[in-house]
Amino acid sequence: MPAASQPRPSAAAPTGPEKHPFDPDEAFRRLRIMVADLPKAAMFELRDRGYGSPYEQLVASLISARTRDEVTTPVCLRLFAVARRPEQMAALDEAELVELLRGATFPEPKARDILALSRRILAEHGGEVPDTLEGLTAFHGVGPKIAALTLGVAFGKPVIAVDIHVHRITNRWGIIATATPERSMAALEAVLPPHYRIEINERLVPFGKFVCTGVRPRCSACLLLDMCRQVGVTTAR
Repeated sequence: MPAASQPRPSAAAPTGPEKHPFDPDEAFRRLRIMVADLPKAAMFELRDRGYGSPYEQLVASLISARTRDEVTTPVCLRLFAVARRPEQMAALDEAELVELLRGATFPEPKARDILALSRRILAEHGGEVPDTLEGLTAFHGVGPKIAALTLGVAFGKPVIAVDIHVHRITNRWGIIATATPERSMAALEAVLPPHYRIEINERLVPFGKFVCTGVRPRCSACLLLDMCRQVGVTTAR
């Protein structure tokens, strides 16, 4: 697939092998190899542990906002041992829910948002989580990334959840050129086949944490180096 807008690498970028056009099929084949033994992104870890329902994914995604995955997963497991459905959650006392969320960032406002959306799901949606971006973002505390994760992981809809890793890496590859994650979502939809739109978050979160890091990425160990334009990379390992 031809790249959408391929900025030239910085003049100071590390030299590497001859560059080839970005091939999404080959890129994802290599990504799967590279992240196979790395810790999974939290939403996918929870899904694979049996917590993949729309309600569980919505709540977990909200908890994950500004919280590290290694904290998000145990907090969610603790919470879901007590409440996994909206009626169970809505029955909790707010103070009890705050305690269950301890460790995650902003437990008090997140507890209020979880209680409020649980009650609205029961009162306005018959206990079912909405399956549209508009329906999900109507809940307080649920932004585009949280909604996209819920739609993708739980509903299987080809929606791209763009976090800092997806935004940074795809711009570094040179397949898009955007200033914000919100703009990256739209740009990636134009260049990424639908069958990779859920998987991109699953692969790029661990890849971004351990290989294609924000500072001094491990380019010498990267299987995608010959397809990466290394945009903005001035030093690498």
